[in-house]
Amino acid sequence: MSPPFLTFALVAPMASFGAPAVGERRESWSRPGRSAILGLVGACLGLEREDDAAQATLAAEYGLALLCVSAGTPFADYHTAQVPSSSRKIRHATRAAELAAPDLNTILSRRDYRTGTWHLAALWARGPAPRWALAEIAAAMQSPAFTTYLGRKSCPLGLPLAPHLDMHSADAPAALQARYAGGPEAAFAASLARMQDRPLLVAMDEDRAAMGATLQPDRSETRRDQPRRRSAWQFDLRREVVLRLEEGA
Repeated sequence: MSPPFLTFALVAPMASFGAPAVGERRESWSRPGRSAILGLVGACLGLEREDDAAQATLAAEYGLALLCVSAGTPFADYHTAQVPSSSRKIRHATRAAELAAPDLNTILSRRDYRTGTWHLAALWARGPAPRWALAEIAAAMQSPAFTTYLGRKSCPLGLPLAPHLDMHSADAPAALQARYAGGPEAAFAASLARMQDRPLLVAMDEDRAAMGATLQPDRSETRRDQPRRRSAWQFDLRREVVLRLEEGA
């Protein structure tokens, strides 16, 4: 028997789905990571980043699937920043202390973003007694405790999350397809038609019960987006299954 699914929208005029950072470049994946979406859910629930126990429970007790309607158009933001020379003897406690150092250097950094991103997400409980019922999470999404955004604080949502509790779909891909066809974003879909990627993709946790038997995985990917300790920005590797939906499926 399939679990109920909580579906919601992830639409933004500008977003950043952070990949592992190398040097001064902050790249963006083409779709949100699991850690980013669970972080958004945690913000709705009012979970503090430093609450390691609550964050670990959120990461362990819920599965996630993502319908990738449009990855959006990538663009890069270049900017300069002043930083003091590195020294093992000096540790600056604040940004003001850094700027007060006598030996400032200028560095160039790059941050990647995407415009016009459109994804739909489905969340489900992995056990019979999760800490937060899906209905409780849906209520929190209607009135978030903290500000919600996609990747960075400069990336607010373009549409409401509009949570919907699906009690009838046989699996996560079916719940996402039903949301895509008849959800509150359907009227908005026509204006986004030029941005839609084809074919549609579903990226989800490896969970056979939630995956269903009608669709076979197109491929699997390994991503470092499973929260281990959010307060320390530590993430583990995770296997993600990608399913391909044909046009009109």
